[in-house]
Amino acid sequence: MGGQYRITGDKYPRMRRPRRRGRLVLMVVASVAVLGVGGWGTLQLIDVFTGGGKQASAAGPKADCASKVSPSASTTATAAVPKPAQITVNVYNATPRSGLAKSTADELKKRGFKIGDVGNATAQFDKKVKGTGILLGPAASLDTSLPVLATQLTGAERRTEATRKGNAVDLIIGTAFKDLTAKAAADKALAALSGPAPTASASPKACS
Repeated sequence: MGGQYRITGDKYPRMRRPRRRGRLVLMVVASVAVLGVGGWGTLQLIDVFTGGGKQASAAGPKADCASKVSPSASTTATAAVPKPAQITVNVYNATPRSGLAKSTADELKKRGFKIGDVGNATAQFDKKVKGTGILLGPAASLDTSLPVLATQLTGAERRTEATRKGNAVDLIIGTAFKDLTAKAAADKALAALSGPAPTASASPKACS
């Protein structure tokens, strides 16, 4: 039996080659898999730090940009601010100095205001106004006539009376009064008050 089934030298290597070939195939497959995974990971990192990252980061600012607003050149008037010619002013003197109401009323008339009553203040205010003056009017005048008249007398106190009728407003001259605001400064304040205010609108330049 021993001599009949003995493997000769030239047949032995043939039985070993399939195992080496199988290992080699496994090693090649494993290497390809490792390289494939590594390459995929590298592509993902490149995508994050280049293309994909830029798109993601760009989406945020653009979205924010669409919601941000800034003053636009298209403007509208802040409110229905009347012109001086539309405002009737009653001028009252609450100081001991005589003639002050008339001279002040004359100057206001030159500046375009309508003049109503001119005279001494009532007992409620006579010699009781310590500042430059009080601007008094109906409730509706708080954001209309009184701000316009206030441009002519800096530092004057503004008051309203809920029960007051009509559209006329009062300028009650106080003891600290020296003169009306200089016309140039008053005109500048009036222009700023009557001028348009910027409206909020989206700024396309911010989306660049």
